[in-house]
Amino acid sequence: VQLQASGGGLVQAGDSRRLSCVVSGLAVRNAAMAWFRQAPEKEREFVAAIRESNGATRYSDSVKGRFTISRDNTKNTVDLQMNSLEPGDTAVYYCAARLYWNVKYYKATNYNYWGQGTLVTVSS
Repeated sequence: VQLQASGGGLVQAGDSRRLSCVVSGLAVRNAAMAWFRQAPEKEREFVAAIRESNGATRYSDSVKGRFTISRDNTKNTVDLQMNSLEPGDTAVYYCAARLYWNVKYYKATNYNYWGQGTLVTVSS
């Protein structure tokens, strides 16, 4: 299983950015998928997740209403649309996968597969 994240870059506060995670070796429709992020000198934190069975989504309080996670079963990708970006969103963003939804979807240790990360820098 391989996950390849892309789409990061330097943006201004208030801008939008779309991240994409291309998955191989695992069908995204059969996997619980998530995005995490890690800012410098901080622990990796949960951002968003999407359930394999019904596509239900979950978000951290810090991004709820601004970020949207989605998947494309045909392309086998999972995207993160980020709107109204803030300097506090600056981090390396990682996509992650596990075979089945876990009630503790927000814990990084519950995911088996990880992408390499893509850096998003939001300037004020």
